[in-house]
Amino acid sequence: MYDVVHIDEKHFYMTRTTTKYYLLPNEPKPHRTCQSKRFITKIMFMAAVARPRYNEDGDVLFDGKIGIFPFIYEEEAKRSSKNREKGTMVTKLIESINKEVVKQCLLEKVIPTIKAKWPLDASGKIWIQQDNAKPHISPKDLDFLEVAKSDGFDMELICQPPNSPDLNILDLGFFRSIQSLQHKKSSKSILDLVDAVGRAYDEIDNEKLKFVWVSLHACMNEILRVGGSNSYSIPHVGKKRLDRNQLLENFVKPDMVCLERSLHALENMNDTEQPTAPATTAQLAAV
Repeated sequence: MYDVVHIDEKHFYMTRTTTKYYLLPNEPKPHRTCQSKRFITKIMFMAAVARPRYNEDGDVLFDGKIGIFPFIYEEEAKRSSKNREKGTMVTKLIESINKEVVKQCLLEKVIPTIKAKWPLDASGKIWIQQDNAKPHISPKDLDFLEVAKSDGFDMELICQPPNSPDLNILDLGFFRSIQSLQHKKSSKSILDLVDAVGRAYDEIDNEKLKFVWVSLHACMNEILRVGGSNSYSIPHVGKKRLDRNQLLENFVKPDMVCLERSLHALENMNDTEQPTAPATTAQLAAV
């Protein structure tokens, strides 16, 4: 799965509804204000990650972090205020994230960044996995195919199975890691929030991303064991311990017994769903 890039979107909030602080006896309590806790400022980001690559000595060749891109835009202020003069460039949120907005981000930001950061010795064949949200574009979109199959690359867009959020690295754990670091930084404006999320993304150790990929393999094995259902619990396997003992690579291998059983079940399913052959002229005449 080294040639797969996972993309997904997530809202990041400027602050939590409730926050715990540890204060000294005489230290004043932090004062936070908001018009309504139901409408805390939030920005949607699109993130893209791939599996990290290492050499034989364990040195990082590619950290797997493609980038995280906010859905924002800039425009000139239409009138003066106490905070800015008329004509000053102001950063605003893209309120409606529709198919055109997602497509623009994918074509103008995600794909060029993949091309710039992808390892030179890696294959140019790349699968970009997205979920089945309505704003996402079709894998057969002509504009996407034109950009994705240029500059020596051959990228394809694939959709993950429905109702399976654990099959996306970002939903499985990477977004939570970003959010936990982002909330440690104080944000008072849209630009502060964009900067906090970007720095949190950059600060995450590539080991975290490597372990989330191992969790993905564990979830795949569990899906095979339950026959393709999502009625399973994410296993806890002690990834750091396995990594210290150099057993992590053996763990990510699929359970061959479950794999063969699943392939056999798929073959039987395909045989059952095959359409009945059309009746011949002689059979119709007999009727």
